This record gives sequence, structure tokens and C-alpha cells, in this order.
Amino acid sequence: MDFAIVGAMLPTDQLQPIAVAADELGYASFAIADHVVDLEALATPYPYEADGSRRWDSTCEWPDPWVLVGALSAVTTNLTFFTSIYVAAMRSPYQVAKSVGTAAVMSGGRVRLGVGVGWCREEFDLLEEDFTTRGKRTDEGLALVRRLWSEEWVQSDGPLYPTPRLTMAPRPQDPVPILIGGMSEVALRRAARHDGWIGDISSTQDAIGYATRLRELRAEIGVTEPATVIAALNDAITPEQFAAAQAGGVTDAMTMPWLFYYGYKATLDQKLDGMERFARDVIRPLNG
Repeated sequence: MDFAIVGAMLPTDQLQPIAVAADELGYASFAIADHVVDLEALATPYPYEADGSRRWDSTCEWPDPWVLVGALSAVTTNLTFFTSIYVAAMRSPYQVAKSVGTAAVMSGGRVRLGVGVGWCREEFDLLEEDFTTRGKRTDEGLALVRRLWSEEWVQSDGPLYPTPRLTMAPRPQDPVPILIGGMSEVALRRAARHDGWIGDISSTQDAIGYATRLRELRAEIGVTEPATVIAALNDAITPEQFAAAQAGGVTDAMTMPWLFYYGYKATLDQKLDGMERFARDVIRPLNG
């Protein structure tokens, strides 16, 4: 099983030292969150908490994901980076293709694009993007992005993003995997058409259920290649528990390993120590 450090809600000045340590300790990847702004007042409830409240307060920092990938890839060698989750429909697909494609080139191909349709209507409104068509725009936009990464010249008569004949460079040398986030059946169906799925905090049993459903949906459309399944498990601590998740189809576990040893108020030094202890206690016994 691969392990991903969760970079969400960490102070920006801690991200580079944590990424460097993750690279040295054998973590596989680094998960990067996405918000352009954090509005003080929202009518839209946060969908991943029962009471609709956000998991963060106004002091939380949200660095631009692709600027951050550039900075972190420059100080690491093996660590890969994925967004959890990037709301592509809040942006033009041309800008998405340019930013992600450039990050992929500059990092030596160490990028995966994790996409969700988004939940915050007010943030869409602020950026002057239609919230009600975000699912359709995500689908058409991702198809266009893939072409912009792989074809020298692109032209499209898509209803949402009609595109005159154009070219975009630099283009990634290899395809950038696209992973889909979300816990709904619609999200899983979208993930089945792409390269994998990213979940939220869940139990191992629930994560295995999502992995199983994803395999079923891929089989229905004739996709036989194995998919990436990334989950944040709230009941796995030991190598044996993570191995059980892996056996059920979870390929990657997102983690803030310092929480097991020091809790949410850990200092940077404690976070680095927690990462080292988790690598010794879990990653190495599990992966040999």
C-alpha cells in the first residue's frame, strides 16, 4: 500500500520540510487541497460533516495547488503529488490544462489530477462560474484537457467549450492520471471512466465498499485496468489493519501520521517525528 501525506490545513511554511521528510522516509505521495478563497458566511452546507460546518477556521491557509507542486517537486525526488480535491469546473479547462500540464513537465511526471465537481456555490458565484452545470462542465472540460495534453492540434465543437483549432505547450510526456473525488454514485461512475477515485474520511469497511463498487462500474463499461483507490481510513492504525484495506482494493491511504502520536496541535518537529515513527511502525513492516 502507498501512503500519502495530507497537506490540507497545514501552515504553508511547514509544507516544504514535511514534503522533504516524506520523500526521504518512503511516503509515496503528497495530497494538496484546493480553495481559492474561504468566505466568512456561507449558505451552502459543507457536505462531509453532519451539521454542515467546515472542518477549518478562517486562519487556514490555501496555497495555489500548482504553484505548490512546483515548489515541492523542486526539493524532492520521488514524491508524487495529487490534488484532493481540485475543483476544475471553477476554472477554464484551458487554464487547468496549462497549469497541470506545466506542473507535470516541471516535476518530471510526478503529478496526478484529483478532481471534484465542488460543493460551495458561493465560491463558484465569486469566480463567475455556473454552479448548476458544474457536472457537465467537468466531464466536457476533462475530455478537452486530455486532448490538450496529448494532441499537437486540438479543435472541438463541444457545446460548453467550443474550441477553435489551437495548440498548447508544453505537453506532459506521459498521460497525467485523472482521479475523481466524491462519495456519490455519480462520482463513482465518473471515476470509473477515468483512472481512479479519491474518498473522504471513512471506515475501512466503507472504503472497501467504494472500491468494490468502482470495480463493478468499470467492468460494466469494459475497463479492465486496475484503478487507484485513495481513502483516509479512520479505523486503521496497525500494519495488519492497513493490509486488510489493501486486500479489499484500497491502493493508497491518506494520513497525517503525527496525529497518532501527538494530536492536532503538534509542532513541526513533532510532525516530522511522527512521520518517522509511522514509517518505522507501519510503512516498513507493511511494505517490507
